[in-house]
Amino acid sequence: MRPVFRFAPSPNGPLHLGHALSALLNHTAARASGGRLLLRIEDIDSARCRPEFEAMIYQDLAWLGLGWEEPVRRQSEHFADYRAALGRLQSMGLVYPAFESRAEIRALVAAREASGQPWPRDPDGAPLYPGSAGRLDAAERARKLDAGTPHVLRLDTRAALARIGRPLAWLEEDYGDIPADPSAWGDVVLARKDSPTSYHMAVVVDDALQGVSHVVRGRDLYAATAVHRLLQELLGLPAPRYRHHRLIVDAAGHKLSKSTGAASLQALRAGGATPADVRRLIGLD
Repeated sequence: MRPVFRFAPSPNGPLHLGHALSALLNHTAARASGGRLLLRIEDIDSARCRPEFEAMIYQDLAWLGLGWEEPVRRQSEHFADYRAALGRLQSMGLVYPAFESRAEIRALVAAREASGQPWPRDPDGAPLYPGSAGRLDAAERARKLDAGTPHVLRLDTRAALARIGRPLAWLEEDYGDIPADPSAWGDVVLARKDSPTSYHMAVVVDDALQGVSHVVRGRDLYAATAVHRLLQELLGLPAPRYRHHRLIVDAAGHKLSKSTGAASLQALRAGGATPADVRRLIGLD
């Protein structure tokens, strides 16, 4: 079968050079292997994603000379797929509601760290979930849910790993098998009130449904692959081959980000840059 690659941006701001590197690496790998290139729009965050940014994605990629297969998968049109996957995990007893707000979680962590003991953090530096929702009895959970108490749905990672009962790993191009440690992320959020899915859930479901065989993405998602492998195993989904490429950084060594105002591809184009200039700037000339 032909290899299947995908580029999956979120339409929550303009694309920048970091996106260009990922898109071009996927495009090049697909061409070199005689494979297919898919475009996926990861727009589960309805508060930040905008149609105008999605339109800019198509314009920027076309300007770079990229082509992709149609139709484009838009995550906001496939919430039923993610609900079905979540339901399977719930039927296994691996999902529980957590009722603390973000502010309450910050306060809990601050109080515990004030005692002189650092609270464990995930590979991205965020504190692991410190609440006690996973230990609530069924009656108390039902009371809170019946009362409409706001909550998120979390994966019981310890129970999930016990269910699998063996070490996990993923295949990293050029490096071989990499041990996966999902416990480093604690009990990750799988769904919120304002979204029936999380990035972790959606990405593994999408990759499986679209037959993605090769995932080429930034090094910032390297550690998160452990969570994805856990979900793939629990849901009986195939594991793609992974390649986590270098990141494009600014003068201070920080990863380019939409939120910090990294120069967009549209701004570069408006300033007279060519696709060849972009390739040179990201080291692909």
